[in-house]
Amino acid sequence: MMNAIRPPAVAGMFYPASPASLRIDVDRLLAAAPASTMTQQPKALIVPHAGYVYSGPTAARAYATLAPWRATIRRVVLLGPTHRVPVRGLALPASEAFATPLGEVRVDATARAALAGLPQVVVSETAHAQEHSLEVHLPFLQRTLDDFSLLPLAVGQATPQAVAEVLERLWGGPETLLVISSDLSHFLPYATAQQVDDETSRHILELATDIDPHQACGAFPLNGLLLAAKRHGLQPSLLDLCNSGDTAGDRQRVVGYAAFAFHEADHG
Repeated sequence: MMNAIRPPAVAGMFYPASPASLRIDVDRLLAAAPASTMTQQPKALIVPHAGYVYSGPTAARAYATLAPWRATIRRVVLLGPTHRVPVRGLALPASEAFATPLGEVRVDATARAALAGLPQVVVSETAHAQEHSLEVHLPFLQRTLDDFSLLPLAVGQATPQAVAEVLERLWGGPETLLVISSDLSHFLPYATAQQVDDETSRHILELATDIDPHQACGAFPLNGLLLAAKRHGLQPSLLDLCNSGDTAGDRQRVVGYAAFAFHEADHG
């Protein structure tokens, strides 16, 4: 029998396990993010997934943009790379809800059903059991949105077309937010990482779909979003770009972080 609730796997490691401490940490990060000047609701976000001490400020820059639409967004489609269990295609969990120290978020049964029959979509609880790339976003979403459901997908090797086909089925309207979980370069010296990540950011802003896993660990879901964004005429904007040498790490081997928002093109 499947476990109906996927318990938190990285509470106490990537973020605080205490509900009170976690709430304080997330709210502090959100409060420190610059006030958003966006007048349009983001349709999609790209957000990093490291421990909060490293990438929390960058993640907060993305999630702070949602404040005006906290009651509008009712469903979050969350795609992130697999770090522990190899997956071919995209893996749904068997669980009916994901838990964090702040409570449970239900998995959207309607969205799950919408993917029935797609050959690139499988069900794998093991792919989700220890995966941090999805989990670390949930406390931010729990503090920035009102009631919402979740469709989490752990993405292994998949073409941009395969990922875009999944996103197309889940696109919805203003009630649906797409979140792609990805860090950028890994373990390069500080100055090298800045150059590499700058180039990757330019690719993202140009909606190029040829980003590779050395440039972004979430390259497979990222390329799929960029293809779908191009088809839908979304316009990306860079919210933040830094690395662990800027936050809590040394500068010899750093990990890059960026946050982007995607909006409908303004025809006004």
